Amino acid sequence: MASGKRQTTPRLSRVEERLLIEGAQHDRARFADLYDEYFEITYAYIARRVQRRSEAEDVTAEVFRKALENLPRFKWTGAPFASWLLRIAGNTIVDRGKRASRETNVDSDESKAPVKSSPQMDLECDERSRHLFRLLSELPEDQQRVINMRFAEEKSIREIAAELVRSEGAVKQLQFRALENLRKRVHSSAADRVETAQRFE
Repeated sequence: MASGKRQTTPRLSRVEERLLIEGAQHDRARFADLYDEYFEITYAYIARRVQRRSEAEDVTAEVFRKALENLPRFKWTGAPFASWLLRIAGNTIVDRGKRASRETNVDSDESKAPVKSSPQMDLECDERSRHLFRLLSELPEDQQRVINMRFAEEKSIREIAAELVRSEGAVKQLQFRALENLRKRVHSSAADRVETAQRFE
């Protein structure tokens, strides 16, 4: 935004908001528009409730992943779409807190008996990593670069935008499309492996 202030309220009218939601429900690619419109208000809500910026970014990504998965079941009632997103965000924060608490207790109980990985587990982990890198290499070059900078180099959206000389909104959309393409490739690859295994049964 030109003023440099974070967006805290949606810019859309109720009619525009409904059309945007219905468009994304019929065409998943248009979810990027919802992501761009509601990213800042969602991130601001989360950032006030978690301690670290990296955690806030992780929770925000998880919220939009859940929103994308559940969007076909979303029913328009006239209530702001942001309210639905923030409810998902609140539940996600609570769930992560409970999970972290359980993991802390488990780590404490098992600190005297650490679990060692077996050669088979290491092999499977390596194979999954190679498979993921292979799928990642099939993405368009700009999508590969954003994913690498975001997750391997752990750079923020703002840092990536500055380095690529693009707007933060453009980087967010590029990241979304990259993750969506990668998800489709992972699911397609898994289906192919199942079909191949069934042929030999």
